[in-house]
Amino acid sequence: MSCFSFLKVMMVLFNLAIALGGAALLGIGIWVSVDSNSFINLFGPLSSNVLQFVNVGYLLIAIGAVLFFLGFLGCCGAQKESKCLLITFFSIVLIIFIIEVAAAVVALVYTSVAETILEGTVTKVLKNDYGQNKDVTAVWNKTMSELKCCGLMNYTDFNDSYYLSQHREYPPFCCEGNTTCTMQLAERDNITGCFPKLLSEIRSNAGVVGGVAAGICVLEIAAMTVAMYLYCRLDEK
Repeated sequence: MSCFSFLKVMMVLFNLAIALGGAALLGIGIWVSVDSNSFINLFGPLSSNVLQFVNVGYLLIAIGAVLFFLGFLGCCGAQKESKCLLITFFSIVLIIFIIEVAAAVVALVYTSVAETILEGTVTKVLKNDYGQNKDVTAVWNKTMSELKCCGLMNYTDFNDSYYLSQHREYPPFCCEGNTTCTMQLAERDNITGCFPKLLSEIRSNAGVVGGVAAGICVLEIAAMTVAMYLYCRLDEK
């Protein structure tokens, strides 16, 4: 088997796996959109917290559709030896690679900006809806209980909130022990907010996250290299 034939077969198999993975994500995204409660029960408090910031169902559907289309494009391009499909596949992967690198740089440089945006949006939800909206209250209660955290950043997120005005105390998660959580106790205990807790968890697993990201980048570079190799060799056939 020639080098061209070997790479062609590998290109087909690799992109077939991508297409199947995209189809799986599509299915999961539809499931989450239709039955989010099952998703929360299966994956726990972290998933419930994520669902407040991002519509996970639509996100997975979008990612699954892109992966399915990309895998189908690469698979057909290699199988049919189509220069048009191969260069389209190469261009899309290159664009995705550039976006990923840019997103990584932005995430490293502008973490404080993301924190400010979250404070402006999520804190408003806590002040207005916690204790009043059953769904929001249930999600945050489960999150704060499982992660041992208080609010988004700390107990001050509940200052001037609906919950505080109705109960004359802070949520029990903001104080240690089974006692009435007054401002003095909440300030004394100073329970960490859920956002810093999540950041801490992510940073503690930074090696794993970085390894996965590096692996994805290597696969993308390899896919672009093979696609361009097949594209150039087609001129010689």
